[in-house]
Amino acid sequence: MDDLNKAPDKPVGSNGQHLPLSKIIPNMITMMALIAGLSSLQKAINGEYEAAVLLLLAAAVFDVLDGAVARALNAQSEIGAQLDSFSDFLAFGVAPGIILYEWTLGDAGKLGWIAAVVFPVAAALRLARFNVMSKMSHDIPMWKKRFFTGVPTPAGAILCLFPLYIWFLFPETFEGFSSATPLVAVWAIIVAALMVSRIPTFSIKYMKIPPKMVVPTMAFVALMIAALFHAPWVTLPLICIAYAASIPWIFHTYRKLEKQHQAEEEHISSLAFGITTIEISSSEDD
Repeated sequence: MDDLNKAPDKPVGSNGQHLPLSKIIPNMITMMALIAGLSSLQKAINGEYEAAVLLLLAAAVFDVLDGAVARALNAQSEIGAQLDSFSDFLAFGVAPGIILYEWTLGDAGKLGWIAAVVFPVAAALRLARFNVMSKMSHDIPMWKKRFFTGVPTPAGAILCLFPLYIWFLFPETFEGFSSATPLVAVWAIIVAALMVSRIPTFSIKYMKIPPKMVVPTMAFVALMIAALFHAPWVTLPLICIAYAASIPWIFHTYRKLEKQHQAEEEHISSLAFGITTIEISSSEDD
């Protein structure tokens, strides 16, 4: 009787087994990114724009870490992927739009609100397309996996706030331009268009570093981190300019690789066709 009244243990994992703590660490990091994005919204509403941007950067760091940790611990899961998409939408779609609207787009009238709406919508479309394409990644050649389609949402969020960084540096000069606010709206719309575009951008996930470049790369990363800590409003505009300038070069590299692999595929197809023709001719002679 006691055995019948005893409640069975509830399964935690999808296979009925308890999950080790290491398997949920990536999801905890994603939750930290989500909390940073929500806190960024709160700071923007209170007019604390510097804190809002710094929290957005923290969310971007957590977004990079959760994927890396998930791969290192072999803890990828469907719920983690969905949670990551929701977190990215809020932190890198909604938050940048609200930050810009609270800062200056509210003074641009209808154009300002349109820009504040278009940016998160573009982020949602970008994330939806990425989720669909990731499920078909096994059909994508390895060289194509080195590129994203469009600007990723974290990069788009940081790029979108470029006018705000300039304002942090030169507040009086920026406010002296009467057309500055509409230009901020136009800039946000342009970045939104880049996110949903088919323009290839580089993916660091599949980046390979030559052995002789490991130490210089680590030194450069340390330099960038130190610069972000001590001079963020100088470093961030430089990063945005360098990233935007790299897009044409990456596009050229992508097209070059595409033509190269198409030529190789055509060569292989012609060889296969030649072999088939020889086999058919040999069978006819027999």
